[in-house]
Amino acid sequence: METIREIRERFQAASENELPLLIEQYGEDGRNGVRALAARAGKRLAEAERERKRVADMRAFELRAASGYLTTGFLCGIDEAGRGPLAGPVAAGAVILPPDHELLYLNDSKKLSAGKREELYDVITREAVSWAVGFADPGRIDEINILQASYEAMRSALSRLDPQPEVLVNDAVRIPGVYLPQVPVVKGDALCLSVAAASILAKVARDRIMQEYDLEFPEYGFAENKGYGSARHIEALKKYGPCPIHRRSFIRSFTAPDSAYAGKGPWGRNLRALGTGQEERAAQYLQGRGLAILEHSFRTGQGEIDLIAREADGTLVFAEVKYRGSDRFGCGEDAVNGTKQKRISRASDVYRAVHGLPESESCRYDVIAIDDSGIRWIRNAFPYRGV
Repeated sequence: METIREIRERFQAASENELPLLIEQYGEDGRNGVRALAARAGKRLAEAERERKRVADMRAFELRAASGYLTTGFLCGIDEAGRGPLAGPVAAGAVILPPDHELLYLNDSKKLSAGKREELYDVITREAVSWAVGFADPGRIDEINILQASYEAMRSALSRLDPQPEVLVNDAVRIPGVYLPQVPVVKGDALCLSVAAASILAKVARDRIMQEYDLEFPEYGFAENKGYGSARHIEALKKYGPCPIHRRSFIRSFTAPDSAYAGKGPWGRNLRALGTGQEERAAQYLQGRGLAILEHSFRTGQGEIDLIAREADGTLVFAEVKYRGSDRFGCGEDAVNGTKQKRISRASDVYRAVHGLPESESCRYDVIAIDDSGIRWIRNAFPYRGV
């Protein structure tokens, strides 16, 4: 006769399809322990059936919501994570799930444990037709505000999808600058399966970044608080001042403007000096390749240009310098978005006018991307966008 331990092992190893036969075989066993195993297996089956129905209902809801736009293409869910923290990027996930998938336990990421989110992240990234995560870093959040930075992160995620979707289902927002049909759904991450998947991707990707930052800036407890305003985090802000990943526009009530730490990290690293140093590094790089540097940090009311140079063949070069300590927020060139391109283009018009240069003169808009791996020179990074 099989022991209870052996029977328990059979139940534990059984697939869902095998459980009904085991329940039938052992449900009337004379031993209480064996009957309890069969009863628990029955509850497991019932729970799985309820979960399949919940997931099917979510899938059907989002399909109905997008039915006016979806024909033969793909539906994409999109959601963000990290609007509220005092530090770190805002992240956006975009996911195209297979039309015939059955991915169980997808839900609003806030309703899931950290362990379950990690588990589902691996399932989603393995099973999705296409997926991507976009970021907007703290400096960008301060520059254009958190809402616009969230939209920017969403557009970045969408741009990386292959194939592209036919329609977007969003969590309550309509993303400007996206020329696809959009279906905003209030509480979409709890009602729509693809949006739930996107919320999980965004949350896990951002949490992983904050855990890495905890190693770099251990004073603030980023691994635990993920940049949110916990008591320990606020106390560290008051004691050490902001570090380079703090959102300056979010922490004004915790740091005095005339603080010795204003514009610096906890070890007095001046962020403006860091940017200036990278521009000088980029200038030396271009000079080493035969370009003459005409101007550093050309500022106008229309915008700013980091470097203006001239090639040996006479081509005028307007260069934007972007530094990234790592690729966690994407490549430096990714930060030169449409708004930034327009500002640079309009600033170039001012430069031409100031120096009496004809519109017909050949020019180019480049990006110098600098990170820990070195310097990348992206020629013709974008066209003129001043109009």
